[in-house]
Amino acid sequence: MKMRIHSRIAWPFILTLVLTLAIWLIAVPLLEKSAYQKALINGVPVDLSFVQNTAIVISLTGLIVGLSISLIYTNRYVDDLKTLTEAAKELGEGKNQEINLLPMQNSLREMGELREALQKTAHQIEDQINALSKERAMLSAVLRQMTDGVLIADSSGKVQLLNDAAEKLFMISEEEALGRSVVEVMRHHRLVELWEETRDGPAKTITMEMGAMHKFLQVVGIPLGEELPGRSMLLFQDLTQTHRLETIRRDFISNISHELRTPMAGLKAISETLLDGALEDRTVARNFVVRMDSEVDNLTQMVNELLELSRIEAGRFNFDYQRIEPYRLMQKPVERMVLQAERVNLTLSYDCPVDLPLVFADPERISQVFINLIHNAIKFTPNGGRIHVTAYQDGHMVVFKVSDTGVGIAEKDITRIFERFYKADRARSGGGTGLGLSICRHIVDAHGGKIWAESVENEGSDFYFSLPVVYGEN
Repeated sequence: MKMRIHSRIAWPFILTLVLTLAIWLIAVPLLEKSAYQKALINGVPVDLSFVQNTAIVISLTGLIVGLSISLIYTNRYVDDLKTLTEAAKELGEGKNQEINLLPMQNSLREMGELREALQKTAHQIEDQINALSKERAMLSAVLRQMTDGVLIADSSGKVQLLNDAAEKLFMISEEEALGRSVVEVMRHHRLVELWEETRDGPAKTITMEMGAMHKFLQVVGIPLGEELPGRSMLLFQDLTQTHRLETIRRDFISNISHELRTPMAGLKAISETLLDGALEDRTVARNFVVRMDSEVDNLTQMVNELLELSRIEAGRFNFDYQRIEPYRLMQKPVERMVLQAERVNLTLSYDCPVDLPLVFADPERISQVFINLIHNAIKFTPNGGRIHVTAYQDGHMVVFKVSDTGVGIAEKDITRIFERFYKADRARSGGGTGLGLSICRHIVDAHGGKIWAESVENEGSDFYFSLPVVYGEN
């Protein structure tokens, strides 16, 4: 490296040297001349000690003056250098906002340039950090709002990132997961195998069922070698609802096919019998025609319920809401079903406190709910059984309850009985379209209430639905 002496540092020494030499060249000769003249006049030997002492004093004075001036300037430059050094340290520590260097007066040009470079670098780093922070915040917001789970791990299998959806899926917070192995976090051998295959190979997709909740997942393993060397990402797409809808679709096709096949097969058999000669016997023919009429009624009922359910689901069904007492909602449909219950040797009773608050409901549609639930109870309660309808207040809701001592509902069916066309195994041997409970659910939902069932097999069932209480005069 080429050594260069800066003029601002060297000039005090040069000035002192010049002044000292000038004094030496002017004062010393004059003093020597004066000493020689004095000795010649007085006739004594020449004494140059004064000249020598004067020369020493001049040299020392020049040296002291030069050092003093150099010290003053050096201290000024050292202070500026300390300021720049502290700024450089703060820059290295990431304290960019704290760097605010004032212009340096009478300092070295290089130090001024260094100050400007440090200040500019601090501003650039601050701008880059702000931009990265915005991008990171945007990425974090996207990851938080994603319904799909995201997990990123490094080459050693340590979790580097876990979004909210993945936290819920694996029931672990990101703080607990970061730095832990994928084996500890995911706790499923197929997911670990997918990560291992993805880490050293191309992207891969698997579909699997996981956990006690029987979640159906599509998991995509993606290597991030180009963007993030050594890291890989697992994307978890929850297909549980899609799988459930597919199950409902299959059940729908199976049930509607079954429901249509039964009356159509009956009609086909009756028509063939009539064509084979039964028409000649008026009594037999009349019986067959009556059966045909019954089968047509069943088909008509199914079509009407399908149309009604379709209108409700599409929001094209008008409700005539009014303020009404709960016992008035219950009384008419229960009394209407009493005779039907007595025909099969069942006891149908009801009680409803008259002091229950008013509810806002369509009496005709709620009557339809009661009739469907009571009819359902009659169908699955053996002779000699009991059906009881009651109501009570639960907070801001009035809850209606239809209880029976029937065959009950299997646990695997209890969550699905309100799906359209879904029929539990015990119900398949009986009549009905499988649409009644689904229609009930839509009607209650439209009222802002909730419908549910509780049951124990062979011990009976309890069906509940709630309606909001109306307060005030509106």
